[in-house]
Amino acid sequence: MKKLLALLLCLMLMIPAFALADGVEITLWTYPIGSWTDDATVASLIADFNAAYPDIKVNVQFLDYQSGDDQVTTAIEAKTTPDVIFEGPERLVANWGAAGKMLDLSDLFETEEGKTIYETVSGSCKGADGKYYEYPLCMTTHCMVINKKAFEAADAMKYINEETRTWTTEDFENACRALTEAGFTPVTGIVYCGGQGGDQGTRALVYNLYSGTFTDETFTTYTMDSEANIKGLQKLYDMVQEGIMTVDPGIVAGDAISLFCNGTASMCFCWNAALETNNKDTLAENVEPYAVAFPSDDGVPTLDGGIWGFGIFDNGDEARANAAKEFIKFMCNDATQAPKSVYATGYFATRAIGDIYTGTEKEANAAYDAFSPYFGGYYQIAPNWAAQRTAWWNLLQRVFASGNVADEVAVYMTEANAK
Repeated sequence: MKKLLALLLCLMLMIPAFALADGVEITLWTYPIGSWTDDATVASLIADFNAAYPDIKVNVQFLDYQSGDDQVTTAIEAKTTPDVIFEGPERLVANWGAAGKMLDLSDLFETEEGKTIYETVSGSCKGADGKYYEYPLCMTTHCMVINKKAFEAADAMKYINEETRTWTTEDFENACRALTEAGFTPVTGIVYCGGQGGDQGTRALVYNLYSGTFTDETFTTYTMDSEANIKGLQKLYDMVQEGIMTVDPGIVAGDAISLFCNGTASMCFCWNAALETNNKDTLAENVEPYAVAFPSDDGVPTLDGGIWGFGIFDNGDEARANAAKEFIKFMCNDATQAPKSVYATGYFATRAIGDIYTGTEKEANAAYDAFSPYFGGYYQIAPNWAAQRTAWWNLLQRVFASGNVADEVAVYMTEANAK
Protein backbone atom coordinates (compact mmCIF):
# COMPACT_ATOMS: atom_id res chain seq x y z
CA MET A 1 0.00 0.00 0.00
CA LYS A 2 2.82 2.41 0.89
CA LYS A 3 4.48 1.73 -2.49
CA LEU A 4 1.17 2.41 -4.26
CA LEU A 5 0.68 5.69 -2.41
CA ALA A 6 4.23 6.72 -3.22
CA LEU A 7 3.66 5.92 -6.88
CA LEU A 8 0.44 7.96 -6.96
CA LEU A 9 2.21 10.88 -5.29
CA CYS A 10 4.96 10.81 -7.90
CA LEU A 11 2.41 10.76 -10.70
CA MET A 12 0.60 13.74 -9.18
CA LEU A 13 3.84 15.71 -9.03
CA MET A 14 4.42 14.95 -12.69
CA ILE A 15 1.10 16.46 -13.76
CA PRO A 16 1.91 19.68 -15.66
CA ALA A 17 0.72 22.92 -14.13
CA PHE A 18 -1.59 23.67 -17.06
CA ALA A 19 -3.62 20.55 -16.31
CA LEU A 20 -4.90 22.33 -13.22
CA ALA A 21 -6.13 25.09 -15.49
CA ASP A 22 -8.06 23.07 -18.05
CA GLY A 23 -11.69 24.02 -18.49
CA VAL A 24 -11.37 27.43 -16.88
CA GLU A 25 -12.18 30.92 -18.09
CA ILE A 26 -9.87 33.88 -17.56
CA THR A 27 -10.08 37.57 -18.35
CA LEU A 28 -7.36 39.72 -19.89
CA TRP A 29 -7.36 43.50 -19.57
CA THR A 30 -4.90 45.33 -21.79
CA TYR A 31 -3.87 48.96 -21.99
CA PRO A 32 -3.22 50.41 -25.49
CA ILE A 33 0.23 48.97 -26.14
CA GLY A 34 0.78 48.94 -29.88
CA SER A 35 -1.86 46.79 -31.54
CA TRP A 36 -2.79 45.00 -28.33
CA THR A 37 -6.04 46.93 -28.32
CA ASP A 38 -6.90 46.02 -31.89
CA ASP A 39 -9.70 43.44 -31.91
CA ALA A 40 -8.43 41.46 -34.89
CA THR A 41 -4.81 41.40 -33.69
CA VAL A 42 -5.63 40.26 -30.16
CA ALA A 43 -8.16 37.71 -31.44
CA SER A 44 -5.42 36.21 -33.61
CA LEU A 45 -3.00 36.02 -30.68
CA ILE A 46 -5.61 34.35 -28.49
CA ALA A 47 -6.44 31.93 -31.32
CA ASP A 48 -2.78 30.89 -31.30
CA PHE A 49 -3.02 30.29 -27.55
CA ASN A 50 -6.22 28.28 -27.89
CA ALA A 51 -4.63 26.10 -30.53
CA ALA A 52 -2.24 24.96 -27.80
CA TYR A 53 -4.65 25.31 -24.85
CA PRO A 54 -8.17 24.67 -26.21
CA ASP A 55 -9.70 24.31 -22.74
CA ILE A 56 -8.76 27.76 -21.47
CA LYS A 57 -11.13 30.49 -22.59
CA VAL A 58 -9.74 34.04 -22.63
CA ASN A 59 -12.09 37.02 -22.44
CA VAL A 60 -10.64 40.43 -23.31
CA GLN A 61 -11.40 43.98 -22.22
CA PHE A 62 -9.53 46.92 -23.76
CA LEU A 63 -8.53 49.86 -21.57
CA ASP A 64 -7.35 53.36 -22.41
CA TYR A 65 -5.17 55.74 -20.43
CA GLN A 66 -7.98 58.18 -19.79
CA SER A 67 -10.29 55.89 -17.82
CA GLY A 68 -8.33 52.65 -17.46
CA ASP A 69 -6.90 53.37 -14.02
CA ASP A 70 -10.33 54.25 -12.68
CA GLN A 71 -11.72 51.00 -14.08
CA VAL A 72 -9.01 49.00 -12.34
CA THR A 73 -9.53 50.87 -9.06
CA THR A 74 -13.25 50.18 -9.22
CA ALA A 75 -12.60 46.50 -9.96
CA ILE A 76 -10.22 46.23 -7.01
CA GLU A 77 -12.80 47.73 -4.66
CA ALA A 78 -15.53 45.47 -6.06
CA LYS A 79 -13.24 42.39 -6.07
CA THR A 80 -13.86 41.89 -9.79
CA THR A 81 -10.33 42.38 -11.07
CA PRO A 82 -9.23 40.56 -14.24
CA ASP A 83 -6.90 37.59 -14.05
CA VAL A 84 -4.25 39.03 -16.38
CA ILE A 85 -3.41 42.66 -17.05
CA PHE A 86 -0.97 44.02 -19.63
CA GLU A 87 0.87 47.23 -18.67
CA GLY A 88 4.11 48.57 -17.18
CA PRO A 89 5.94 48.41 -13.83
CA GLU A 90 4.69 51.78 -12.61
CA ARG A 91 1.22 50.25 -12.35
CA LEU A 92 1.84 46.52 -11.91
CA VAL A 93 4.80 46.82 -9.53
CA ALA A 94 4.86 50.23 -7.86
CA ASN A 95 1.08 50.57 -7.57
CA TRP A 96 -0.98 47.38 -7.46
CA GLY A 97 1.89 45.08 -6.54
CA ALA A 98 3.00 47.28 -3.67
CA ALA A 99 -0.62 47.37 -2.49
CA GLY A 100 -0.70 43.57 -2.24
CA LYS A 101 -3.13 43.05 -5.12
CA MET A 102 -0.88 41.02 -7.43
CA LEU A 103 0.54 37.49 -7.38
CA ASP A 104 4.26 36.86 -7.14
CA LEU A 105 5.60 35.71 -10.54
CA SER A 106 9.12 34.83 -9.37
CA ASP A 107 8.75 31.27 -10.67
CA LEU A 108 8.41 32.57 -14.24
CA PHE A 109 11.83 34.17 -13.97
CA GLU A 110 13.25 30.73 -13.14
CA THR A 111 12.26 29.35 -16.53
CA GLU A 112 14.94 28.99 -19.19
CA GLU A 113 13.55 32.02 -21.02
CA GLY A 114 13.02 34.06 -17.86
CA LYS A 115 16.68 33.76 -16.94
CA THR A 116 17.68 35.47 -20.20
CA ILE A 117 15.61 38.63 -19.72
CA TYR A 118 17.82 41.72 -19.73
CA GLU A 119 18.91 42.61 -16.21
CA THR A 120 17.86 46.26 -16.47
CA VAL A 121 14.37 45.03 -17.37
CA SER A 122 13.93 42.20 -14.88
CA GLY A 123 15.08 44.39 -12.01
CA SER A 124 12.31 46.85 -12.80
CA CYS A 125 9.69 44.12 -12.55
CA LYS A 126 10.53 43.39 -8.91
CA GLY A 127 8.94 45.17 -5.97
CA ALA A 128 10.65 46.50 -2.87
CA ASP A 129 9.62 43.25 -1.13
CA GLY A 130 11.67 41.17 -3.57
CA LYS A 131 8.66 39.72 -5.36
CA TYR A 132 8.15 39.95 -9.11
CA TYR A 133 4.78 41.41 -10.06
CA GLU A 134 5.35 41.69 -13.80
CA TYR A 135 6.65 39.30 -16.42
CA PRO A 136 7.92 41.49 -19.28
CA LEU A 137 7.14 41.00 -22.95
CA CYS A 138 8.50 44.09 -24.67
CA MET A 139 10.45 47.28 -24.19
CA THR A 140 11.45 50.40 -26.07
CA THR A 141 13.76 53.32 -25.65
CA HIS A 142 12.28 56.76 -26.05
CA CYS A 143 14.27 59.04 -28.30
CA MET A 144 13.83 62.23 -30.30
CA VAL A 145 13.39 62.73 -34.01
CA ILE A 146 14.65 65.22 -36.58
CA ASN A 147 13.47 66.12 -40.05
CA LYS A 148 16.37 64.84 -42.11
CA LYS A 149 15.35 66.92 -45.12
CA ALA A 150 15.52 70.12 -43.09
CA PHE A 151 18.85 69.13 -41.55
CA GLU A 152 20.31 68.36 -44.97
CA ALA A 153 19.09 71.67 -46.35
CA ALA A 154 20.73 73.48 -43.42
CA ASP A 155 23.95 71.42 -43.69
CA ALA A 156 23.29 70.22 -40.14
CA MET A 157 23.50 66.43 -40.63
CA LYS A 158 27.25 66.77 -40.06
CA TYR A 159 26.47 67.30 -36.40
CA ILE A 160 24.99 63.80 -36.03
CA ASN A 161 26.93 60.52 -35.95
CA GLU A 162 24.79 58.62 -38.45
CA GLU A 163 26.37 55.29 -37.54
CA THR A 164 25.24 55.48 -33.90
CA ARG A 165 22.54 58.17 -34.26
CA THR A 166 24.10 60.07 -31.36
CA TRP A 167 25.38 63.65 -30.99
CA THR A 168 26.91 65.91 -28.39
CA THR A 169 25.37 68.88 -26.64
CA GLU A 170 27.62 71.16 -28.67
CA ASP A 171 26.49 69.43 -31.87
CA PHE A 172 22.86 69.88 -30.86
CA GLU A 173 23.31 73.59 -30.22
CA ASN A 174 25.21 74.06 -33.49
CA ALA A 175 22.52 72.21 -35.43
CA CYS A 176 19.76 74.38 -33.97
CA ARG A 177 21.74 77.47 -34.84
CA ALA A 178 22.32 76.20 -38.40
CA LEU A 179 18.62 75.49 -38.86
CA THR A 180 17.72 78.95 -37.65
CA GLU A 181 20.26 80.64 -39.91
CA ALA A 182 18.95 78.58 -42.85
CA GLY A 183 15.48 79.98 -42.31
CA PHE A 184 13.82 77.10 -40.45
CA THR A 185 12.17 79.52 -38.07
CA PRO A 186 10.45 80.32 -35.86
CA VAL A 187 10.48 76.67 -34.83
CA THR A 188 13.48 74.36 -34.75
CA GLY A 189 12.38 72.33 -31.72
CA ILE A 190 9.64 72.97 -29.15
CA VAL A 191 9.97 72.50 -25.40
CA TYR A 192 6.34 71.61 -24.67
CA CYS A 193 5.02 71.96 -21.13
CA GLY A 194 1.24 72.23 -21.22
CA GLY A 195 0.75 69.02 -19.25
CA GLN A 196 2.33 65.66 -18.50
CA GLY A 197 1.78 64.10 -21.93
CA GLY A 198 5.14 62.96 -23.28
CA ASP A 199 7.02 64.38 -20.29
CA GLN A 200 9.66 61.66 -20.63
CA GLY A 201 11.00 63.56 -23.64
CA THR A 202 11.63 66.88 -21.91
CA ARG A 203 13.08 65.13 -18.85
CA ALA A 204 15.55 63.15 -20.95
CA LEU A 205 16.48 66.24 -22.94
CA VAL A 206 17.36 68.18 -19.78
CA TYR A 207 19.32 65.57 -17.85
CA ASN A 208 21.24 64.22 -20.86
CA LEU A 209 22.70 67.58 -21.89
CA TYR A 210 25.34 67.38 -19.15
CA SER A 211 25.12 63.69 -18.21
CA GLY A 212 22.87 64.10 -15.19
CA THR A 213 20.41 61.59 -13.76
CA PHE A 214 16.76 62.03 -12.93
CA THR A 215 16.79 59.95 -9.74
CA ASP A 216 19.36 58.31 -7.52
CA GLU A 217 20.47 54.75 -8.30
CA THR A 218 17.82 53.19 -6.07
CA PHE A 219 14.97 55.22 -7.65
CA THR A 220 13.97 56.66 -4.28
CA THR A 221 14.90 60.34 -4.65
CA TYR A 222 14.60 62.81 -7.54
CA THR A 223 17.89 64.54 -8.34
CA MET A 224 16.87 67.44 -10.56
CA ASP A 225 18.81 69.83 -8.32
CA SER A 226 22.19 68.38 -9.31
CA GLU A 227 24.73 70.74 -10.86
CA ALA A 228 24.50 68.84 -14.17
CA ASN A 229 20.72 69.08 -14.38
CA ILE A 230 20.53 72.75 -13.46
CA LYS A 231 23.19 73.40 -16.10
CA GLY A 232 21.12 71.49 -18.68
CA LEU A 233 17.94 73.40 -17.90
CA GLN A 234 19.88 76.67 -18.05
CA LYS A 235 21.24 75.70 -21.47
CA LEU A 236 17.72 75.21 -22.83
CA TYR A 237 16.61 78.52 -21.37
CA ASP A 238 19.57 80.26 -22.99
CA MET A 239 18.81 78.64 -26.36
CA VAL A 240 15.23 79.91 -26.17
CA GLN A 241 16.50 83.38 -25.35
CA GLU A 242 18.85 83.24 -28.32
CA GLY A 243 15.98 82.26 -30.57
CA ILE A 244 17.31 78.89 -31.72
CA MET A 245 14.80 76.90 -29.64
CA THR A 246 11.12 77.48 -28.85
CA VAL A 247 9.04 76.89 -25.72
CA ASP A 248 5.25 76.54 -25.74
CA PRO A 249 3.55 76.33 -22.33
CA GLY A 250 0.22 75.54 -23.94
CA ILE A 251 0.93 72.26 -25.70
CA VAL A 252 1.81 68.67 -24.81
CA ALA A 253 3.79 66.06 -26.71
CA GLY A 254 0.91 65.05 -28.97
CA ASP A 255 0.69 68.61 -30.26
CA ALA A 256 4.47 68.79 -30.75
CA ILE A 257 4.38 65.54 -32.70
CA SER A 258 1.71 66.96 -35.01
CA LEU A 259 3.78 70.11 -35.56
CA PHE A 260 6.76 67.96 -36.47
CA CYS A 261 4.78 65.74 -38.83
CA ASN A 262 3.30 68.70 -40.72
CA GLY A 263 6.73 70.29 -41.15
CA THR A 264 6.30 73.21 -38.74
CA ALA A 265 9.02 71.97 -36.37
CA SER A 266 12.34 70.49 -37.48
CA MET A 267 12.60 68.14 -34.50
CA CYS A 268 10.50 66.64 -31.73
CA PHE A 269 11.53 65.47 -28.27
CA CYS A 270 8.90 62.74 -27.98
CA TRP A 271 9.40 59.82 -30.35
CA ASN A 272 9.84 56.05 -30.54
CA ALA A 273 9.39 53.17 -32.95
CA ALA A 274 5.63 52.94 -32.51
CA LEU A 275 5.17 56.67 -33.08
CA GLU A 276 6.99 56.44 -36.41
CA THR A 277 4.66 53.65 -37.52
CA ASN A 278 1.53 55.37 -36.22
CA ASN A 279 2.34 58.72 -37.85
CA LYS A 280 3.67 57.60 -41.22
CA ASP A 281 0.45 58.59 -42.99
CA THR A 282 0.41 62.10 -41.50
CA LEU A 283 3.84 63.24 -42.70
CA ALA A 284 4.07 66.28 -44.96
CA GLU A 285 6.03 65.85 -48.20
CA ASN A 286 8.94 67.86 -46.85
CA VAL A 287 9.29 65.73 -43.72
CA GLU A 288 11.58 62.70 -43.44
CA PRO A 289 11.71 61.43 -39.85
CA TYR A 290 15.12 60.35 -38.65
CA ALA A 291 15.31 59.08 -35.08
CA VAL A 292 18.26 60.19 -32.94
CA ALA A 293 19.30 59.82 -29.33
CA PHE A 294 19.15 62.80 -27.00
CA PRO A 295 22.31 64.92 -27.10
CA SER A 296 24.80 64.62 -24.24
CA ASP A 297 28.04 66.36 -23.42
CA ASP A 298 30.07 63.19 -24.02
CA GLY A 299 27.94 61.84 -26.87
CA VAL A 300 26.85 58.82 -24.81
CA PRO A 301 23.15 59.18 -23.93
CA THR A 302 21.07 57.56 -21.23
CA LEU A 303 17.63 56.90 -22.64
CA ASP A 304 14.34 56.53 -20.85
CA GLY A 305 12.28 53.61 -21.91
CA GLY A 306 9.10 51.72 -21.53
CA ILE A 307 8.65 48.17 -20.30
CA TRP A 308 5.37 46.34 -20.78
CA GLY A 309 4.39 42.94 -19.54
CA PHE A 310 1.80 40.86 -17.76
CA GLY A 311 0.70 40.70 -14.15
CA ILE A 312 -1.82 38.48 -12.41
CA PHE A 313 -4.30 39.84 -9.89
CA ASP A 314 -4.73 37.78 -6.75
CA ASN A 315 -8.30 36.60 -7.12
CA GLY A 316 -7.99 33.64 -4.78
CA ASP A 317 -8.64 31.09 -7.54
CA GLU A 318 -5.74 28.69 -8.08
CA ALA A 319 -7.09 27.25 -11.32
CA ARG A 320 -7.50 30.66 -12.90
CA ALA A 321 -4.08 31.74 -11.64
CA ASN A 322 -2.48 28.67 -13.23
CA ALA A 323 -4.32 29.31 -16.49
CA ALA A 324 -3.16 32.92 -16.42
CA LYS A 325 0.45 31.79 -15.97
CA GLU A 326 0.17 29.45 -18.94
CA PHE A 327 -1.17 32.31 -21.02
CA ILE A 328 1.75 34.53 -20.03
CA LYS A 329 4.36 31.84 -20.64
CA PHE A 330 2.90 31.08 -24.05
CA MET A 331 2.79 34.73 -25.15
CA CYS A 332 6.25 35.59 -23.83
CA ASN A 333 8.31 32.38 -23.91
CA ASP A 334 7.07 30.22 -26.76
CA ALA A 335 9.67 30.27 -29.53
CA THR A 336 7.08 30.72 -32.28
CA GLN A 337 4.60 32.89 -30.43
CA ALA A 338 6.87 35.38 -28.63
CA PRO A 339 7.97 37.13 -31.85
CA LYS A 340 4.29 37.50 -32.85
CA SER A 341 3.39 38.89 -29.45
CA VAL A 342 6.21 41.43 -29.53
CA TYR A 343 5.56 42.36 -33.18
CA ALA A 344 2.01 43.30 -32.26
CA THR A 345 3.36 45.91 -29.82
CA GLY A 346 5.69 47.57 -32.33
CA TYR A 347 8.45 47.46 -29.70
CA PHE A 348 11.32 45.08 -28.91
CA ALA A 349 11.70 41.88 -26.93
CA THR A 350 13.07 41.96 -23.39
CA ARG A 351 15.43 39.13 -24.24
CA ALA A 352 17.27 38.15 -27.41
CA ILE A 353 14.82 36.60 -29.87
CA GLY A 354 16.27 37.96 -33.13
CA ASP A 355 15.18 40.58 -35.65
CA ILE A 356 11.40 40.56 -36.07
CA TYR A 357 10.94 43.66 -38.23
CA THR A 358 13.27 43.55 -41.23
CA GLY A 359 11.33 42.64 -44.36
CA THR A 360 7.94 43.45 -42.81
CA GLU A 361 5.57 46.40 -43.05
CA LYS A 362 7.16 47.67 -39.82
CA GLU A 363 10.68 47.49 -41.21
CA ALA A 364 11.39 51.08 -40.13
CA ASN A 365 11.20 49.89 -36.52
CA ALA A 366 14.36 47.84 -36.95
CA ALA A 367 16.52 50.99 -36.80
CA TYR A 368 15.35 51.70 -33.27
CA ASP A 369 17.03 48.58 -31.93
CA ALA A 370 20.27 50.59 -32.13
CA PHE A 371 19.10 52.57 -29.10
CA SER A 372 18.63 49.53 -26.85
CA PRO A 373 22.21 49.62 -25.44
CA TYR A 374 21.50 53.11 -24.09
CA PHE A 375 18.47 51.99 -22.06
CA GLY A 376 18.78 53.42 -18.54
CA GLY A 377 17.12 52.57 -15.27
CA TYR A 378 13.34 52.46 -15.19
CA TYR A 379 12.86 55.30 -12.70
CA GLN A 380 9.08 55.49 -13.24
CA ILE A 381 8.72 53.29 -10.15
CA ALA A 382 10.14 56.06 -7.92
CA PRO A 383 7.94 57.29 -5.03
CA ASN A 384 5.48 60.15 -5.48
CA TRP A 385 5.53 59.55 -9.23
CA ALA A 386 2.15 61.06 -10.10
CA ALA A 387 2.84 64.27 -8.15
CA GLN A 388 6.32 64.50 -9.65
CA ARG A 389 4.90 64.46 -13.18
CA THR A 390 2.69 67.46 -12.42
CA ALA A 391 5.58 69.22 -10.67
CA TRP A 392 7.77 68.68 -13.75
CA TRP A 393 5.71 70.50 -16.35
CA ASN A 394 4.91 73.25 -13.85
CA LEU A 395 8.67 73.62 -13.32
CA LEU A 396 9.27 74.10 -17.03
CA GLN A 397 6.53 76.70 -17.27
CA ARG A 398 7.97 78.68 -14.36
CA VAL A 399 11.58 78.48 -15.57
CA PHE A 400 10.82 79.77 -19.05
CA ALA A 401 8.62 82.51 -17.61
CA SER A 402 11.07 83.74 -14.97
CA GLY A 403 14.54 82.51 -15.91
CA ASN A 404 15.23 81.69 -12.25
CA VAL A 405 16.40 78.12 -12.88
CA ALA A 406 17.93 77.22 -9.50
CA ASP A 407 15.08 78.80 -7.50
CA GLU A 408 12.38 77.07 -9.51
CA VAL A 409 14.18 73.73 -9.33
CA ALA A 410 14.21 74.09 -5.53
CA VAL A 411 10.42 74.43 -5.58
CA TYR A 412 10.16 71.37 -7.80
CA MET A 413 12.38 69.35 -5.43
CA THR A 414 10.09 70.14 -2.49
CA GLU A 415 7.05 69.02 -4.47
CA ALA A 416 8.59 65.93 -6.10
CA ASN A 417 10.27 64.53 -2.99
CA ALA A 418 7.37 65.27 -0.66
CA LYS A 419 6.88 62.48 1.88
